[in-house]
Amino acid sequence: MYENVTTRVHGAVMTITIDRPKVLNALNGQTIEELGQAFAEAKKNDAVRCVILTGGGDKAFVAGADINELSKMTPISGKFVSEQGQNVFLQIERFPKPVIAAINGFALGGGCELALACHIRIASDKAQLGLPEVSLGILPGYGGTQRMVRLLGKGKAFELVCVGDRVGAAEAERIGLVNRVVPADQLIATVEEMAKKIATRSPVALRAAIEAINSGSDMPLEEGQVLESTLFGLLCATEDMKEGMAAFLEKRPPNFTGK
Repeated sequence: MYENVTTRVHGAVMTITIDRPKVLNALNGQTIEELGQAFAEAKKNDAVRCVILTGGGDKAFVAGADINELSKMTPISGKFVSEQGQNVFLQIERFPKPVIAAINGFALGGGCELALACHIRIASDKAQLGLPEVSLGILPGYGGTQRMVRLLGKGKAFELVCVGDRVGAAEAERIGLVNRVVPADQLIATVEEMAKKIATRSPVALRAAIEAINSGSDMPLEEGQVLESTLFGLLCATEDMKEGMAAFLEKRPPNFTGK
């Protein structure tokens, strides 16, 4: 279906791969559009309960945006390019099913911003992450300045954005940029194991949890707690809640239907 993106469904997990290894999976307009379409496909597929996002080849997750394309930008086209990326990355951040980034190499510029939009980030020990846009005379335009500060705080966000240097996988884990670092040859197996475990959880509870974290983190604590309690109450009316409680009391694995 796509030229620059591939999708594969195995059980309840869809793997979306940005497949442009000859250019280190650089993001151009077409690739971002196809990425949005692939996530729309995953959203409509009720059998899919978790998504893995990774890059083709063994060198890069996404090494950045396509510089050949960016170098021709005008103020009008530049704003459009930024908004296109922001819209698709927001689609990923708000995706109602957990999205795990399997960072298999360089995640620079737009690639780092893409990883930031995912819910969970697992990195190869060979991965390098960074936002080097200021060295090109631009700034991160796909939501990087906003997600980095929310994730790491102002001080570290200023450093990573204004210096523009890469950080290795171990440092990325230390500062909280990625959740976990694993040996390169274990990355996909580790991510697939996590995705399979997530796929056994209640889809409606996962959707509510994602909404609570995403929306609540931008609210004052009291408002966030109101959202949390409201979602908690709504879940008490679901078949998944009844099944989960019954399975626990009967000491058996639950069989969630997402209803």
